[in-house]
Amino acid sequence: MKKILGEIKKIPGLIMSNSEAGLSLLSSIVAVIGGLLIGLIILLFTDYTRAFPAFLDILTSGFQSLRIFGEVLSKATPIILTGLSVGFALKTGLFNIGASGQYSCGAFTAIYIVLTATFIPPPLRVVTAMVCAMLAGAVWAAIPGLLKAFRNVHEVISSIMTNWIGIFLVSYLIQKTIIDPTTARTKTIPLDVTIPSFGLGELFQGTASRPSTVDIGIVIAIAMAIIAYIVLEKTKFGYELKACGFNRDAAKYAGVSEKRSIVYSMMISGAFAGLGGSLHYLSAAGVAKSVATVLAPEGFTGISVALLGLGNPIGIIFSGTLIGFLQQSGFLVQRHGFAPEIIEIVTSVIIYFCAFVLIVKMLLKRLRKSKNTLSADKDPERSGD
Repeated sequence: MKKILGEIKKIPGLIMSNSEAGLSLLSSIVAVIGGLLIGLIILLFTDYTRAFPAFLDILTSGFQSLRIFGEVLSKATPIILTGLSVGFALKTGLFNIGASGQYSCGAFTAIYIVLTATFIPPPLRVVTAMVCAMLAGAVWAAIPGLLKAFRNVHEVISSIMTNWIGIFLVSYLIQKTIIDPTTARTKTIPLDVTIPSFGLGELFQGTASRPSTVDIGIVIAIAMAIIAYIVLEKTKFGYELKACGFNRDAAKYAGVSEKRSIVYSMMISGAFAGLGGSLHYLSAAGVAKSVATVLAPEGFTGISVALLGLGNPIGIIFSGTLIGFLQQSGFLVQRHGFAPEIIEIVTSVIIYFCAFVLIVKMLLKRLRKSKNTLSADKDPERSGD
């Protein structure tokens, strides 16, 4: 933990440095600022008289009360895990775009277990449901992993296909097993088999009349990010996964099984996404999964979260919380008279602008290179070196 805190303290110095890490971090900050400015432009074109108060709400609403910040953490929980799903794969040279399907498979598995496995005591049933959700996500992610490892099928193509297969399969299974016919959703999950808050709801209640919906899911998400960081940066297993991602042939020559590494990497990524689905639907907020065949947006939001967090598990904690903050703040600007659809457009532009981090990084690299060239031309002694 001390090492992780030490890394966080280095952030200001990294931003000012000319290192690769500093350039990456600066590009993420520029991407966020650019996304916010585009959001402001949309608000100005919609209603310039109320645009600035609404924009101020986007920037500050998440901090207006403890309860609202609790809702920010609640929204951030699943997207931190889907961000970890995408980010872990990126660190190992893979692009897991199938987080939505893995998320849905994990969500269904968790809901099914808490509703049907009544022979298991409630607290243990919740834990069992989360573990099985991780297994379901891992198994579903293993399909594109195996296709990549043994048939060299690109993981983007195969994971897009498994996304749709997964969502239709989940819809079918809900209708055949745990559907509530009156709502076309899964049956209501009893409160005794939801994820406990252990006082977090009351801690973030503030002066509100009811507790926040935040629970220990946010603690689990942060713990998973720390574990992912340790695995990738401090273990031989993580080194082998990253080595395979950098150069499969070189890793194979060094004795690393590239096929095994690809499959393991995808399965771990899928496990994170599956856990995210379970934490979302087993929360005390009372969310029920619909039979509608719509891809889970959390999976695609996870791509932006991973890119904004530079694929670093610790960075993903902050980027996921930032996106959760913007989503929560966006809903509150409706009090300025903006239609809900406008709010969704603004938040979507902000989220998807974050996906251009790599382009921004490239532009900043060119800018710094040209600046260094000019400095060398003006300084004869430096250019002579």
